[in-house]
Amino acid sequence: MGKNYIDIEDERGGTLRYRKHANGRGLVAHGAKVNPKALIEAGAYVEPGAKIGAGARIVRGAWVESDAVIGENAYIDAHAHVGQGAVIGADAHIGVRTEVGAGARIARGARIGDDETVAAGLRITTDRKGLWLAA
Repeated sequence: MGKNYIDIEDERGGTLRYRKHANGRGLVAHGAKVNPKALIEAGAYVEPGAKIGAGARIVRGAWVESDAVIGENAYIDAHAHVGQGAVIGADAHIGVRTEVGAGARIARGARIGDDETVAAGLRITTDRKGLWLAA
């Protein structure tokens, strides 16, 4: 049986250890808290200090940075990037290749489309069709 972790060198020359999440085989750094009922697909990364709620789905190629919080049943689509300390509310959807800046807040149930950029620190809520509203 193969090993259940991988070591990756960070930008400062240190080594970060990632374990393969039991549900999806995505890489979860030591210090991240991922609910066992969340799905972290192979090719997705969750950094130290991040928290992923039950039923959340982090799709292949997505990257969740340190201290970000992903709510229950949230969906982070392929190649999306959730910045450091950002919060994605329960049942929210982040589209393909979308960039959520550091410290941004996405409201519960919000829908952010594909190829969008949410600036650092911005607070976003949407209507059912994904139209951004003042939060």
